[in-house]
Amino acid sequence: MKSYDDLVADAATRVGEVLPWDLSRMLAAGKQPLLLDVREPAEFNTLHIPGAINVPRGILEQSCAWDYDETVPELASGREREIVVICRSGKRSLLAADVMTAMGFVNVVSLKTGVRGWNDYEQPLQDGLGRVLDADAVDVLLAPRVSPAQRRP
Repeated sequence: MKSYDDLVADAATRVGEVLPWDLSRMLAAGKQPLLLDVREPAEFNTLHIPGAINVPRGILEQSCAWDYDETVPELASGREREIVVICRSGKRSLLAADVMTAMGFVNVVSLKTGVRGWNDYEQPLQDGLGRVLDADAVDVLLAPRVSPAQRRP
């Protein structure tokens, strides 16, 4: 049986990754990849990279295909488009990018270290109202919240 980390490591063998400074340079150079944040809506509304769209991991496959309630035309028509998949730490984004590759997306990568690394690199993050957030305040929002009941016995 594979663990979550095994699945992530397996996906990493098939999916390219970009580091926060690589993405920052791409954006500064005028490249406009689709920034796809696969976190849950509450996470996205708390903070996200400016310009990113939110498609939660749970509806990703339907969002990438035509004729579903969850279809996102920008994704369904973007199989050739440069796409950077984003999550909190870079794990969910690896899994999502792997699925998208299997669905025929040819230019999709994962943001290694996710929004945590983006914030560590002191790049802008905003909330659901478009307000730019202070990097130190973001550290608190991105801190792990594993409860004692969630820890391995």
